[in-house]
Amino acid sequence: MTALVEIKVPDVGNITDIDVVEVAIHPGDVIALEQTIATLETDKASMDLPSSAAGAVQEVFIKPGDKVSEGSLIATVLAEAKPGLEAGTEKAGAAKPEESAAQPAAPTETPPEPSVNKAPAPAPSTIKPAPEPAMIASGPVRTAHATPAVRLFARELGVDISKISTGSGRKGRILKDDVKNFVKRVMAEGTAPSGGGIPAIPVVDFSQFGEIEEQKLSKIKRLTGQNMSRIWLNLPMVTYHEEVDITEMEKFRNALNAEKAKDETKITGLIFIVKALIAAMQKFPSFNSSLAGDGEKLIMKKYFNIGIAVDTPNGLVVPVLRNVNTKGINEIAAELAEKSEKARQGKLMPADMQGGCLTISSLGGIGGTAFTPIVNAPEVAILGVTRAKMQPLWNGSEFVPRLMLPLDLTYDHRVIDGAEGARFMAAIKQYLSDIRRLLL
Repeated sequence: MTALVEIKVPDVGNITDIDVVEVAIHPGDVIALEQTIATLETDKASMDLPSSAAGAVQEVFIKPGDKVSEGSLIATVLAEAKPGLEAGTEKAGAAKPEESAAQPAAPTETPPEPSVNKAPAPAPSTIKPAPEPAMIASGPVRTAHATPAVRLFARELGVDISKISTGSGRKGRILKDDVKNFVKRVMAEGTAPSGGGIPAIPVVDFSQFGEIEEQKLSKIKRLTGQNMSRIWLNLPMVTYHEEVDITEMEKFRNALNAEKAKDETKITGLIFIVKALIAAMQKFPSFNSSLAGDGEKLIMKKYFNIGIAVDTPNGLVVPVLRNVNTKGINEIAAELAEKSEKARQGKLMPADMQGGCLTISSLGGIGGTAFTPIVNAPEVAILGVTRAKMQPLWNGSEFVPRLMLPLDLTYDHRVIDGAEGARFMAAIKQYLSDIRRLLL
């Protein structure tokens, strides 16, 4: 018995207006269960949409360039009906992740965190253009008619909404599109009318110097760059550098891995860093907070979720490990390997990248001695990691070889002061130098 089944966009974590990049099916195609039928892209990642049914494709309702949201109809499939399943009721689900021992290759900077707990937006688009820091038009201050969501959107772009003269909504209400048009107008002028903006970089015709080739940035890289610019212009950031003796930690890690079977996930040094980071966050709660939009209070978080920056062919993504304080090192290692592999295969859903409290950006597999990671706002800090190396260390009577790990902590100076930042890093150093302290 056959039934007409609707394939829809599954739960994608309260993200709307997802771009359709590619459609891999056509009417008449015979598809298998969980076969990739389309590629979707948000401002944080690309994802392959799996089919929730097997059978003959009857009709396709999307095309490249369309925008979809949770519940959007993708296609109808004539499939073998399952017991108790009525036609048109089956929904698409996320592809089952494949476990892998692959470890994340880390970048030099961290992409933006997906929006969390934002008020519902009245306008259809949530993609935000790069802001200018001082977009203030001349003219008298007036009371702007706009919803809280539009006011928040304007604040994030650095726009004084009272300077927008007229909205295009009903009775002159200001909409998101009005804020965007205001930003575009100011950017086109190159500097804010008040003279407080940053002049645009002059456009150069490089072809006059020789042969060139233009390559379009992926959506992830483009929006990551815009978000990094916004954070750089709005957050006063400080980076604190430290070196940690991990000689004993590495001996313990190697001993643990020697006891594992070949098919078991190996423990990496990053797992111990995650555990040390959680212990330090519990000791210094301000590192597990976010500054409220009004800048008047801190939102203290009682959960501990850690973002891990992962380098993928399409750009940088940050899958989030949830409730890490309740998990052991083997469980964390398995979850990290699974999400890293999903990231590289384009199978991360937006929900997989939401809710981070603090991010780790590791260059350990590449090299370097230090760098300055950018805070993944609205988080207040990020921990950078580079490659460990053997160094001679004076013990009071002689030099001894010790494995030293460089760490770089960047924090939001509005929330964290220098003394607290130094104490936080000292706690991490203490935990990694003697991991037995994590049991105390």
